[in-house]
Amino acid sequence: MTTWYEAGHVAIVTGGSRGLGKELARALLAHGLRVIVDGRDVRTLEAARGELERYGQVVTIAGDVTDKHHAHALIAAARDFGRLDLLINNASTLGAVPLPRIEQLSKETFEKLFDVNVFAPIHLMQHALPLMVRTSGPATIVNVSSDAAANAYPGWGGYGATKAALEYVSRVLAAEVHDSPVRVLVVDPGEMDTQMHKDALPDADPSELRAPAASARALLHAIATMKQPFERVALAEMALA
Repeated sequence: MTTWYEAGHVAIVTGGSRGLGKELARALLAHGLRVIVDGRDVRTLEAARGELERYGQVVTIAGDVTDKHHAHALIAAARDFGRLDLLINNASTLGAVPLPRIEQLSKETFEKLFDVNVFAPIHLMQHALPLMVRTSGPATIVNVSSDAAANAYPGWGGYGATKAALEYVSRVLAAEVHDSPVRVLVVDPGEMDTQMHKDALPDADPSELRAPAASARALLHAIATMKQPFERVALAEMALA
């Protein structure tokens, strides 16, 4: 397959201390990119750094994506490298578990969901764009969504609403930057064997779930083969070796 990845390119992966985020960071490092990852739990992030630094140059920054100063630190780290080619907004929250039905969904939970899943990615994109538009080749923003953005599942109203909002923002952003090197990709990763999936559906059989590493390979393939300024892909529908 053709690819835009080159040694020395720079990526930010939020929520990169575990699950899909960590596997994406690992795969990008293996391609020669310099990768900036974050996570809220310092110990988990440090453990991830110990794994990831064997594959290449990784920068870890502990913090919460809803903290504007943390977001600025992520962009500053990319600016220190002199470029930003890829931003993956992977960090997300379920808000509350067990997942509440609509009549049980509190304003506090709803606000937390939007803070993490919508407002934080928007803020990070706003500060990333000035650096990304200066790249010599294509730069890509990836927003991780969910099939709950388009389908009605009991208990998923709050989370799904945030992902639907993020998808719409992604479409509008792509239209607004269509004359720049920046492209926008929305990704539905499908059901994966992650802690987040366990939290949401504790009775699910892990053997029936996709490994995060397989989804990471599919996502990188989707980025590398983008043809339009905006695309939406469902990783579960992509069969890669």
